Amino acid sequence: MILDDGTGPGMQAANGASWRCVTDRVMGGLSEGSLTRRKIDGRTALHLTGRVRLENNGGFLQMALDLAPPGAVLDASGFTGLALEVRGTNAAHNIHLRGPDLNKPWQSWRATFETTPEWRRVVVPFSAFAPHRTDRPLALTRLARIGLVAIGQAMMVDLALSRLELVADAHP
Repeated sequence: MILDDGTGPGMQAANGASWRCVTDRVMGGLSEGSLTRRKIDGRTALHLTGRVRLENNGGFLQMALDLAPPGAVLDASGFTGLALEVRGTNAAHNIHLRGPDLNKPWQSWRATFETTPEWRRVVVPFSAFAPHRTDRPLALTRLARIGLVAIGQAMMVDLALSRLELVADAHP
């Protein structure tokens, strides 16, 4: 199931929702960034750029997408993971999944993926996601949001995403 393939107008994903840039400034941090959709090496891609700073308890920059309309959820139980076509700066990034049952902004299920300066397909099985600041197991029947996140270390961010999909054969 394609969540975004770069064909939507502006920041709109294939599911009709719009991507947005979220920084730690929502919690008093000093990180800054921007999210655009543009051509990179012949591909239309979301491009997250900026700087993660750790001052004031900060430390993240993310591109976020609602997976369902407000009050609704996405049932991903028929899938085994996510596939991303990404490129970046030889850095580790996180994927954060959230559901409506996680009511604190710092709660999520998290997995890590690596980027390189060349486009590559990264497959992340749902079994790779670990709960963060929650005891709840990953609820594939109740997903509400996904974020691709530069987090936890001071860095310059250059992360591009040309395709995001749910897959039934998640083998890295």
